[in-house]
Amino acid sequence: MERKALFIINPISGGKKKDGVPDLIEKNLDATTFKATVVFTDGVAHARQIAKEAVNVFEVIVAVGGDGTVNEIASAIVGTPATLGIIPFGSGNGLARFLGIPMDTAKAIKNLSSGHLEIIDSAKLNGQPFFNMAGMGFDAHISEVFSHGKKRGFITYIKSSIQEFAKYKSENYQLDIDGTAYSRKAFMLSFANSSQYGNDAHISPNASVQDGLLDICIIKKFPLWRFPEMGIRMMTKTSDKTKYVEIIKGKHINIKRNNPGPVHLDGEPQIMGTDAKIEVVPNSLKVIVGSAYNKS
Repeated sequence: MERKALFIINPISGGKKKDGVPDLIEKNLDATTFKATVVFTDGVAHARQIAKEAVNVFEVIVAVGGDGTVNEIASAIVGTPATLGIIPFGSGNGLARFLGIPMDTAKAIKNLSSGHLEIIDSAKLNGQPFFNMAGMGFDAHISEVFSHGKKRGFITYIKSSIQEFAKYKSENYQLDIDGTAYSRKAFMLSFANSSQYGNDAHISPNASVQDGLLDICIIKKFPLWRFPEMGIRMMTKTSDKTKYVEIIKGKHINIKRNNPGPVHLDGEPQIMGTDAKIEVVPNSLKVIVGSAYNKS
């Protein structure tokens, strides 16, 4: 039976042009499976608004963009009968990569017909949904710096990280994870639903989007000369084997820090106060995954 699919395209995500995407959809989408409608967003939060209005009209709502676009659209459809599709077009594409969705646009479009449906967990930070990764500390600081830059992309992100690394100071955090108290001095905290930030950089190699848990990754400051090693560890899924990374799994996390500052939800930064409440929302989002997705 033909299903109605709405493709929501963010024209600026990842700094990549998407003028040709409607043609690629026409050529590669199985017309016997889907009847496609295509819309372009024209500003911040527009994708969320479009998706919200589309929930009762379209069975499948497809995010064409990066993790930020995926977050906007998934935030509107989480907990509804609508299914999320993803055509990766960002600079990191963390959730899409984790779910085994092809990075090639034509293949990702074809995957909407051939891929299978999974129901995954989402999470909330102070009531705001995220689906891949949220964080505070250094990576949130970098997301904030990165958001003001003119250039996007992986290389720019790495350059910003190295430039800011020496200046950034660790903070003290009081954590309550499922009723157990922890006090940690950390360079950054990452709350991982999937295993990776994006670009196949895995901070929590054993994270699962279907286990009803978040991986709280406590990263201690490491010397700048170890930066390449930490990068290699993330790419080879061994970041959990270093003394600089501690991972605790949990469902309900409360955090206190000394000062307000940036946090990020799926790479999108905002300034937040000293207290944060993070919780997992199990089995809350239907999504089309790729054939490379490994549930285990």
